[in-house]
Amino acid sequence: MGRMIGRLLENVAEGRVQKLLAATIALSAPGLGLEIYFEHYKASFGDKWMWTPLLLTPPLTAAGAAGFVSERAARTALPAVSALYFLDGVAGIVTHIQGIRKRPGGFKEAHYNLIMGPPLLAPGSLCLIGGLGLAAAIVKRER
Repeated sequence: MGRMIGRLLENVAEGRVQKLLAATIALSAPGLGLEIYFEHYKASFGDKWMWTPLLLTPPLTAAGAAGFVSERAARTALPAVSALYFLDGVAGIVTHIQGIRKRPGGFKEAHYNLIMGPPLLAPGSLCLIGGLGLAAAIVKRER
């Protein structure tokens, strides 16, 4: 166990984290997708954009798993799907801002609408996971 941790720390110190990033994406995306489903379900999927992160989560999970196994997938498929996930997060931030603005009182009742309206920073999670996938394409692969 100590040797494995030592090797992990050595790889991280050398910037060799491609497999770690790919695995992180493959394991994080399904949980995030499930959370998004529950939140958008509560909002009755009132906007067609609410479906996009759910549609992108399975391909991102698959690309993360493929990137863990294959360096080629980590440099091609993973960044392609990750870029879409990142952009979907940006679109989510915009739509959540619009959702808060459209609530009664809009930003004049910011305290209430930020709590009861769409979570303003939640789409940033998609940006974060997408950004990790983009980073996986440019970092070195573990030895």
